[in-house]
Amino acid sequence: MAVAFVADAMLGRLAKWMRFLGCDVLYFRDIDDRELVRIARAEGRVLLTRDRRLPEDFSVECRLIDSENLDEQLMEVLSEFPLPGNASRRCMRCNVSLEPVEKQEVKELVPEYVYMHHDLFQRCPMCNSIYWEGSHIRNILKKIAMVHHGISELKKPG
Repeated sequence: MAVAFVADAMLGRLAKWMRFLGCDVLYFRDIDDRELVRIARAEGRVLLTRDRRLPEDFSVECRLIDSENLDEQLMEVLSEFPLPGNASRRCMRCNVSLEPVEKQEVKELVPEYVYMHHDLFQRCPMCNSIYWEGSHIRNILKKIAMVHHGISELKKPG
């Protein structure tokens, strides 16, 4: 079963990209630490935070994020909690699973260059945002694959 997360206010960009990679991540821009911890406990979510005090002040499963760099933050989380195997990507805004959409249906909804150079599109059924796999997501996936390869190499006997 895939791990679900809740991210604190300092990790909005991380939450958005983890959603797009298929992770269930709740994010609230303005939320009290106690409420964040309550949600994590009640829903069995891992709390992602950059606040070093939070794990000391509350007893909750959490992952302290050291880096300020998005790619490095993703590596920190995904080296400990691998991506869900066949989970569908989630809307970066709503955290809802995306649905495939026919290319011709998005012609007027995406930039012309994107329409011409991409064939696969997804739509959020909640907010109707349109997504496609751009270069940033491919670069992140390559980095994640390298991290996972490095971790598996370290675990090999010998």
